[in-house]
Amino acid sequence: MRRKRTAIISPLDSSLSHPKVTKNPRTLVDEINGLIRVYKDGHVERSQIVPHVMSAWSCYHEFLALLASKAGCVIMSLDYRLAPENPLPAAYEDGEKALMWLKQQAVSESDKWWSNQCDFTNIFLAGNSAGGNITHNVTLRLCANRAHLKPLIFKGNILIQPFFGGESRTYSETLMVLPDGSALDLTTSDTYWRLSLPKGVNRDHPWCNPLAKRSTMVERMRYLATMVCVSELDILKERNMEFCRVLGTLGIEVDHVVYKGVGHAFHILGKSHMSQMRTQEMISHIKAFITKNR
Repeated sequence: MRRKRTAIISPLDSSLSHPKVTKNPRTLVDEINGLIRVYKDGHVERSQIVPHVMSAWSCYHEFLALLASKAGCVIMSLDYRLAPENPLPAAYEDGEKALMWLKQQAVSESDKWWSNQCDFTNIFLAGNSAGGNITHNVTLRLCANRAHLKPLIFKGNILIQPFFGGESRTYSETLMVLPDGSALDLTTSDTYWRLSLPKGVNRDHPWCNPLAKRSTMVERMRYLATMVCVSELDILKERNMEFCRVLGTLGIEVDHVVYKGVGHAFHILGKSHMSQMRTQEMISHIKAFITKNR
């Protein structure tokens, strides 16, 4: 009998693309170069690739297909509503809805495809960059009430360069020399948060800075075993490392790996030999984490 495969549920990182943005006579109030423009009247201008073709990006497909093959798992890759039209917590709500949909597939009597392919007792949540942030925040909601998702059983988190922030600056945010063409710098990071957070809150909101209010973590004593993949040349490096340290002090199982010589989203956007080597290493580490915790 063929063994059912572990399921990994992974939100896409909607923050990385290079579309062309057309000129517009409106008053521009915020912009991420090559990605999005926001105007004073509330109009948002972005390339059609972002809302319509996200799941078809070849870079994501190639990485997820390789991971599924090497780790022997089924990966369900999610799209979600984007800010600023849909500020947080819209993306977290979409993550929860996806899990409820998966629960329906697990108990369905009419459609057995998912049940035949997946082991619903071995589910891991995973995400890269913005997707890593979504994974973390969906996990907090999940841990508050897992019973309503039975028969799904969640075994762990895989956070790849999770996108966190904060009002105070870290060394890597202010002084790190980033690789040429880096996918994330401090100005871009601040703009993402300005567009994503609800009105009236700053970057120390728990959705952005999970360590700003430690009680939020302490209250969730059944947080999942977690793997955090960190890039050496990423402005998020110190935030990711501190996140790991705090999880450890709370008694939560946490593994972390720092990938030398590469920057943010290297496994998706990097084409160098170094990036390809580190991607293979990451896939091996993820496979080992899944095997250990399934």
